[in-house]
Amino acid sequence: MLIGNFAEELNRRIILRLDAFFTMLERIGIGRHLSGSFLGHKMMRFRELGYSVIFAIVFVSSAYSQKAEITISLNEQFFDSLLDGIYQHAAPPEFPLASGSPKSNIQRLKPAAFSFDSVSAPCSESIRLLRETNSLRTAVRFREGKIYAPLAFSGSYNPPFIGCVEFSGYAETNIELEFDQNGQRLIARAKVLNVSMNGAGGVGGNLIARMVQSSIDKKVNPIEIIRMDKISFVIPIQNAGNLRMKAVGIKHEIVQGQLQIHIAYEFVKA
Repeated sequence: MLIGNFAEELNRRIILRLDAFFTMLERIGIGRHLSGSFLGHKMMRFRELGYSVIFAIVFVSSAYSQKAEITISLNEQFFDSLLDGIYQHAAPPEFPLASGSPKSNIQRLKPAAFSFDSVSAPCSESIRLLRETNSLRTAVRFREGKIYAPLAFSGSYNPPFIGCVEFSGYAETNIELEFDQNGQRLIARAKVLNVSMNGAGGVGGNLIARMVQSSIDKKVNPIEIIRMDKISFVIPIQNAGNLRMKAVGIKHEIVQGQLQIHIAYEFVKA
C-alpha cells in the first residue's frame, strides 16, 4: 500500500512538471509557431506519449497495491504443544523400512536347515516415530536461521541368519519449506543429517542406520504444513460477484526464535 501511494504521488508530480514544461514552450512561442508544422505535430505526439507513460505507471502501481501479505509467527512452544496433541490422540506414525541390503538374495541361498522363519515370531521390519526415547524428544528447533527436527524412533529388522532385532535411536533432520503453488499449500521436506542408534546389540548397526535414513527421506516427505484455503477468505461485492484471495508466493525467516511465514496474496475474481 505504501509503495502504491508513493507511486501515485510521484506520477502526480511528474504530470505537473510536464504541464509546466509544455506551458512554457507555448508561452515563448515555440508551440504556437510549430503548431502547423511537422515538428509541431511531433511535439504534440511527445506530449501525448508522456501522459500515456504516466498513466501506464499509475495502472501498474494500482495493480501492485492490490496484493496483500499475511504473516504467521510460530515458536518452538507451538510445535511442542502440537506434537503432544498428536501423540496423545493418535498412534505413533509407522512405516516399513526401506531395504537397500542384498537380504533377499542371501535368503534364497540360505539352506532350509538354517531357516528361522518357521520358528521365529513375526518381525514387522518397520520404523515408528516416537515422542520420546532415551530422554530425547521429537521436537522442532530454530538454530542459526535454520529449522532442525530431532526425530526419536524405534523399530525392528530381520537380518539374514540372525532373526528379529529391535533397535531405537534418533535422527537429526533439517527442515526445508516449499510453496506448492499448484496445490496452494505450504509443505516441508525433512533431510536426514545424521542417525544415532541405540540397541541392535551391535548387529548391523550401520546398515540399519542407512535404512532408517532412507525410510525417513522417502516415507515422511513431503509434510503438509498449511493449506492456503484455510487462511484466505472471500469478499462479496454488491452486484459484481466475489473476490477471493490467491496465494502467489511464500517466504520465511527465523526472527528471535520464531518462524515467520510471509504469504503474498492477490485478489482475483471468484
